[in-house]
Amino acid sequence: MVAKLPEEEHPKQAFGWAARDQSGLLSPFKFSRRATAEKDVAFKVLYCGICHSDLHMAKNEWGVTQYPLVPGHEIVGIVTEVGSKVEKFKVGDKVGVGCMVGSCRSCDSCHDNLENYCPKMILTYGAKYYDGTTTYGGYSDLMVAEEQFIVRIPDNLSLDAGAPLLCAGITVYSPLRYFGLDKPGMHVGVVGLGGLGHVAVKFAKAMGVKVTVISTSPNKKQEAVENLGADSFLVSRDQDQMQSAMGTLDGIIDTVSAVHPMVPLFTLLKSHGKLVLVGAPEKPLELPAFPLIMGRKMMGGSCIGGMKETQEMIDFAAKHNITADVEVIPMDYVNTAMERILKGDVRYRFVIDVAKTLNP
Repeated sequence: MVAKLPEEEHPKQAFGWAARDQSGLLSPFKFSRRATAEKDVAFKVLYCGICHSDLHMAKNEWGVTQYPLVPGHEIVGIVTEVGSKVEKFKVGDKVGVGCMVGSCRSCDSCHDNLENYCPKMILTYGAKYYDGTTTYGGYSDLMVAEEQFIVRIPDNLSLDAGAPLLCAGITVYSPLRYFGLDKPGMHVGVVGLGGLGHVAVKFAKAMGVKVTVISTSPNKKQEAVENLGADSFLVSRDQDQMQSAMGTLDGIIDTVSAVHPMVPLFTLLKSHGKLVLVGAPEKPLELPAFPLIMGRKMMGGSCIGGMKETQEMIDFAAKHNITADVEVIPMDYVNTAMERILKGDVRYRFVIDVAKTLNP
């Protein structure tokens, strides 16, 4: 049996940009989306954020990429069609899709509204859908997803600056809630002031938490304190600063994706403090036992959040006027944007203006 071309797999013609090989270079790409089934929501894509994982996937740095790859899992738009059994959405609604579009629905994680930890969770792009076809992401003109995996975007939330919350936002909101680092008066550290770190500061502050940003870059202090509202700033390479802050933090959200020393971070924690990883360094981290044992400290991890919590996060963001700091770009700038992400030259998230700039 001959494999169908991407534009022949499904009845709806679609257009986007795709990576074809490990160079990661993206270029125009014709493909197709499925017809809107009874529980599906179809929407016109208006904006899509660029996540660092889009770059990893485009270049196959995690060794799992299947080409052609249409990245994008911070997708927002306007509903154009709903299936006959869709209950929560109607044509014209503002909606979003984050990192996943499917799960098994029968495991413990799915029953607990933690589809993100389902062993059969289906990623928004670069995965196999239930019907065996490839999932394509939001660097494209239209999207179709099941109602369960659609997020309602409140009217007062800016669509372009709100898009990155569907990945970066939930990635930091979920551990703040789950690990109990959301109580007013607590003191939480945020390691790294990038796409994840800057929204972590905003969410933690909105929860009433005191926030210290921990960074290797002294020049980010003004940005952290004056623009993002952090209470204090530590240069992680400055031993005097780190020493003076020993034992002051209830918890730390570590957003850094490069290998970095853990022990100095453990010393900042109070007894029973929690260090939570949300960044994913490519190589294993060195983890001596004593800094954990002395003080009954914990180290954990967290990966996005379930659909119920993602909706809760978006509603919280709208209520507290939290958005990402974004640079909106045209579709044909995407390869340059990827190069700039590699250099850390973005404050703090690129968002593609898909509706206005994606031209076949």
